[in-house]
Amino acid sequence: MTAPLEQPSHCQAAWRELATAARRPVDMRELFAADPRRAYTLRCEAGPLTLHYSCNRIDRQILAALIALARACDMDGQRAALFSGAPLNTTEQRPALHSALRAPAAAGAPHAEAVAGVLERIARVVEALRAGQWPGFDERPVRDVVSIGIGGSDLGPRMAVEALRPWQHPDLNLHFVANIDPSELHDLLTRLDPATTLFIVASKSFTTQETLSNAEVARQWLLAAGAGERLSRHFLATSASPARAEALGVAPAHVFPLWDWVGGRYSLWSAIGLPLAIAVGMDRFREMLAGAHALDRHFAEAPLADNAPLLLALLEIWYVNFLGARSVAVLPYDHRLRLLPSYLQQLTMESNGKSCDLDGQAIAYPTCPVVWGAEGSNSQHSFHQLLHQGSPLVPVDFLLPLHSLNPVGRQHELLVANCLAQQQVLLRGRSAAEVAAEMRAQGASEADIQRLQPHRVMPGNRPSNLITFDRSTPEVLGALLALYEHKVFAQSVIWHINPFDQFGVELGKQVGQHLFDALQQPRARIDPALAAVFDNLRRPPR
Repeated sequence: MTAPLEQPSHCQAAWRELATAARRPVDMRELFAADPRRAYTLRCEAGPLTLHYSCNRIDRQILAALIALARACDMDGQRAALFSGAPLNTTEQRPALHSALRAPAAAGAPHAEAVAGVLERIARVVEALRAGQWPGFDERPVRDVVSIGIGGSDLGPRMAVEALRPWQHPDLNLHFVANIDPSELHDLLTRLDPATTLFIVASKSFTTQETLSNAEVARQWLLAAGAGERLSRHFLATSASPARAEALGVAPAHVFPLWDWVGGRYSLWSAIGLPLAIAVGMDRFREMLAGAHALDRHFAEAPLADNAPLLLALLEIWYVNFLGARSVAVLPYDHRLRLLPSYLQQLTMESNGKSCDLDGQAIAYPTCPVVWGAEGSNSQHSFHQLLHQGSPLVPVDFLLPLHSLNPVGRQHELLVANCLAQQQVLLRGRSAAEVAAEMRAQGASEADIQRLQPHRVMPGNRPSNLITFDRSTPEVLGALLALYEHKVFAQSVIWHINPFDQFGVELGKQVGQHLFDALQQPRARIDPALAAVFDNLRRPPR
């Protein structure tokens, strides 16, 4: 590699303008005082979602400079290339056409016929299982479905099944196994009946250690229970390598394809989403696809200044590259979306966690923040203290359904109030004068006020976005996931990196296989850094 760049080479003028703007202090409280309608003008509609971004440290000049940065990076050309099927995964010379998986057949997206064919095959399996017409080896119908995968083959379906629980079939139970730690699968199998359990093995390469190891345990469990020659009734698979799936014993008719133009973390919309389709039915699954497609059209067609994924991307770049933020928090105020932060961790950090640009040059500027979060309002009693008074700058995305799918008393109104209160405290804070006045009103002495005042001040002026939607429906879930997918892509364009490969993940798999092989050979040569632990591993358990 050549010497690191101080800024992306393709947009240096726009980058310098923003660097200059970052030296000018911006107080959001002053911006709201000067423009009481700021909350109405800085918002954006995208399908069933509304992005409210007025609580950000930007004025009109900074916003214009961020849009100019996107133009300087040819955002229009790059998003067109994404949807046309250009090989934007440059290291592997592949397109990234996950949007084609959710496009209606009439839309003319690439690979439409193949996608429609797989959806029809999925629909037949879903119909049989939900109708109780998929018999196990003793002719009783399947009642438990276990998805075995990891990473993109697990996080998406697991999160979506939980998010859409109100639509799940009452007589089908969905389970997920990812960890190679034997305890996870062991604990699940002790609760299941082998004769009424179906396994879905999901792996793009069908070489992933964790997935294949768990699938083999499941296979032996079924055989020990008497599945015999009817074993194939209990396995489905999704893979880009169908021959490897068949070698495990999966019947060819039970293997669903996953194409090489679909990345694992973008694959929920494909046959990787089979567990979700089984849980909620094809109508709801197609509604989720439709919600994602609506965001595809929005990202492809909306002007840059009114484009929700791009605005999210630019705001985060403003904080990461110009104001020093190193992490971002995603806080869904919806219990059923509680797994969304984990899903977004993979989507974001596996995509944009890169230190090499498209030209093979080392990158000196930050590219990807750490993504973290949890459901509100539980998280208010955990890490919000850091958000309000901690020293790091942590931009926040609040996700808020305006109405509940399960209205009980005034609980949802209390949830909404808590969410908006957190955003208001981040924005407004509490000044020293306000602390003193409040304490005097409570009868505190001047000595106590002087002693406690610094500890009770909230700095405020801390940025956040609010994404609202009516209710957490399949359409809304699809739109939310596509919103963040396109945000990640837009950031990759500006950072000049490839968001569609993951060589760091792949190296870890390779070394893991090497070390597994070494554990089977008492005299195998290993890295000296691991010698002590290998000595311990080779001793019998106590």
